[in-house]
Amino acid sequence: MGDTLPTVATFDCYGTLVDWEGGVGAFLYDLALRRGDPDLRPGQELRDRWETIQFGLLQGPYRPYREILAESLRRYEEERGYPWDPADGIALARSMRSWQPFPDTRPALRQAREQGLRLVIVSNTDRDIIAHTLRHLAVPFDAVVTAEDCVAYKPAETVFRRALERIGEPPERVLHVAFGFRYDIGPAQRMGMRTAWVNRHVEAAPGPERPDHVRRDLWGLAELVGGRGPVPSPGAITTR
Repeated sequence: MGDTLPTVATFDCYGTLVDWEGGVGAFLYDLALRRGDPDLRPGQELRDRWETIQFGLLQGPYRPYREILAESLRRYEEERGYPWDPADGIALARSMRSWQPFPDTRPALRQAREQGLRLVIVSNTDRDIIAHTLRHLAVPFDAVVTAEDCVAYKPAETVFRRALERIGEPPERVLHVAFGFRYDIGPAQRMGMRTAWVNRHVEAAPGPERPDHVRRDLWGLAELVGGRGPVPSPGAITTR
């Protein structure tokens, strides 16, 4: 790739720009309280189990994300011994519409945009769900590509091909920024895109891929494309 700087940054949305972990963990913990679960576990543990179920469903035939949310929650509740109520699936999808950006998201995106970087979201969701998230982000994006648009979910390479077609730039000019290592980093690299893994919890990489950059947050995003960061970048862990 040489020294060519990216002109476009694509982003996984939930978990990267928006506090997906906190949103899901809070929802599942509250559900446990409402069900009178005698074996209360931390929200993170509950979320991790639900996400494993969801990831498996995303590998199957495409169906709208609202249906994925409902079915993954139904299976999760079955495991926990809860009586299933279809209203729970509706409530989980509704809760996504109020999940908030991380504190670093808006200022980092605004500064990157000021450096001339085009911003694009590539997300495993439905259009009507992400429409609410865009209101919370309050930063203009040049394009939004959803699973609904692609009739496929990441980590399928179909999603990244569709995003590149929409962007109209060669992959080496695109930096894909993502929290979801197994959803995003591998397929983006196979498409020839540069990658930045947002590793907010300083965890070991769950796969063999080596991202071009590893960050603890989005501060310093502008620096990755040749601009100046807002502050000295304490979020830097490594850069290849």
